[in-house]
Amino acid sequence: MDSLRPGADEAASSLPRPAPHSSPHAAPAAAVHRVGPGAPQHPGASRSPLDWRVRFGLLALVWGLSFLFVKISGQAFAPLQVSLGRVAFGALALLAVLVVRRQPLPRIGLLWGHLAVAALLLNAVPFTLFAYSEERITSALAGICNATTPLFTLLVAVSALPGERPHRNQMAGMALGFAGVLVVFGIWNGADVGDPAGAGMALGAAMSMGAGWVYVRRFVTGSGHSALPLAAAQLIAGAVELAVVTPFLTSAPTAFPAAQVLSLLILGALGTGAAFLIQYGLVRDAGVTIASMVTYLVPVVSTLAGVVVLDEALNWHQPVGAVAILAGAALSQRTGRTATPSRAAPPDEVSAK
Repeated sequence: MDSLRPGADEAASSLPRPAPHSSPHAAPAAAVHRVGPGAPQHPGASRSPLDWRVRFGLLALVWGLSFLFVKISGQAFAPLQVSLGRVAFGALALLAVLVVRRQPLPRIGLLWGHLAVAALLLNAVPFTLFAYSEERITSALAGICNATTPLFTLLVAVSALPGERPHRNQMAGMALGFAGVLVVFGIWNGADVGDPAGAGMALGAAMSMGAGWVYVRRFVTGSGHSALPLAAAQLIAGAVELAVVTPFLTSAPTAFPAAQVLSLLILGALGTGAAFLIQYGLVRDAGVTIASMVTYLVPVVSTLAGVVVLDEALNWHQPVGAVAILAGAALSQRTGRTATPSRAAPPDEVSAK
């Protein structure tokens, strides 16, 4: 949603790279480097009949509406159940595509271990935190908080990866973005967001995804697998993780209202599974830079959906702060001259998300 958004892709990829890394990418765990028109494609990849501009709009719409579907699903299901449902249905959607394309899942045990950690940081933890947060705050505000993911990715990367040295644009972008967070929270009014704990959980979800992308860059990139099998494997791992803990921490649902069940199916199959496939093709056909720009439309869609469909109210400072966050994320992605050059990733390098 959320998951996962492509703006983090550029934030991390703009950093110097001491070794092959992946860039954060939305949806499950797969980002492709230096892929675009004319670039080599993985077996099974085929160009979509839909123009990339149409798919770009569809991706922004699907991810933006994910926050709405989380809110609706949470009316009948516990947050952990919402998280489990979206990951499980997303995994099933990608497994169906794998069968059609006749692509196998990864078979290396160590890689599965790394994908399990990636699933924890990029799917299980943030999806659950977003579901809990939307019990306390509006879906519009949750979408705005999600926009900080590229900033957290950059912050964790420069703190945790050896040899990563931020340039001036990145430092200025982080400062502007996190100042935007303070504006969104209305810090002068004592955190005027309805429930500071709920907003804090949404920011915690974004932080978890930022740490997850750094882990992906460090341990998963260069596995030799294409993005689709890695994404499917990660969602399978995430579904197993959530399936283990959910029965112990929640009670079984007593009712299955049609609207909430349908919302959860859409959230998983479209907002988690199909969204990844759309973005994978978008990165391949239009390039990672263009694909990453979908991040800037997601909070717009989530805010409009919350206000129009759920009649959610916004304080004046929340959209103002959102603009500052997105401006900071965009600034942090601008290449700085102080970055230390390093070996670029090979054209077909794929990371798991």
